[in-house]
Amino acid sequence: MTGNTHNLLWLQSGGCGGCTLSLLCAEAPDVVTAFETAEINLLWHPALSLETGREVTAIIDAILSGETRLDILCLEGSVMMGPNGTGRFHVMSGRDEPMKDVIAALAQRAAHVVAVGSCAAFGGITASGGNPGDAFGLAFDGEQQGGLLGGHFTGKAGLPVVNIPGCPVHPDWVTETLSQLSSGALSRDHLDALGRPDAISGRLVHHGCSRNEFYEYKASAEKLCQAGCMMENLGCKGTQAAGDCNTRAWNGSGSCISGGYPCIACTEPGFEDPGHPFVETPKIAGIPVGLPTDMPKAWFVALASLSKAATPSRLRENATSDRLRVSPVRRSKKGGKQ
Repeated sequence: MTGNTHNLLWLQSGGCGGCTLSLLCAEAPDVVTAFETAEINLLWHPALSLETGREVTAIIDAILSGETRLDILCLEGSVMMGPNGTGRFHVMSGRDEPMKDVIAALAQRAAHVVAVGSCAAFGGITASGGNPGDAFGLAFDGEQQGGLLGGHFTGKAGLPVVNIPGCPVHPDWVTETLSQLSSGALSRDHLDALGRPDAISGRLVHHGCSRNEFYEYKASAEKLCQAGCMMENLGCKGTQAAGDCNTRAWNGSGSCISGGYPCIACTEPGFEDPGHPFVETPKIAGIPVGLPTDMPKAWFVALASLSKAATPSRLRENATSDRLRVSPVRRSKKGGKQ
């Protein structure tokens, strides 16, 4: 490490720890190498650090007193505000302080504040089911600005809370964003209205989907484990969700869709309460309620009808099969089949 190191503190609040488990699966480079390359000095992480108890309290006190510089504060998990705004549902061990108060105090000291995962960004899973624990994101309550820090919060470096959504978050989204922050390469222009870096928000999960040919012809699967497009019947929201999951493979090879499960739009606020089962597509008069992003309804209906009329028999049969049973037929240059 050189004199240009950036101190990072990682805290966990209301969540399952799944984003850390995902981060530990980072490849090329692994998380330790990624931090070293970006000259990030990890002050403390609940799963990666040795310090416990009073040692952790001392690290936090040194930051709050100004003795230790805090360049990046990462929060994983939602902020638990209940009951009745006291935050006593989640008290930090060894401090007898609500975790929300510790987070807020540290955020005032941090150059950058980063929400890791959809819980920390928007409330996520811990805010579902009527949100009995009063779980919020750092700067958002669902898609509305607010949360713990408020919609107008900025870190000392001038950026709002940087939201890296996902349930869990893709490990490369974390290492890439933290590297950009440490190098000064991330500006407001790189963040969308929800505070998400454009490396995430600039693409749809649909891009690079292995089932795109089925989507184009609206050749749809009717149940899980079938090969067709899962948008029409199985609730897939890949055409509506931000993320490069199908072009930046998880663990080098996979994504939810390539694994046979529909995209549930876990990078979007409110995904945890869709109002219907995740594997069902709500429809009105046979038309899916959730249409592709930027797609006018009339155009979708017209194109879907044309596409279905032109669906090759190969795709129609494969769509409702558990594997690709019919292979493409090669045509000779003279137009005959071979």
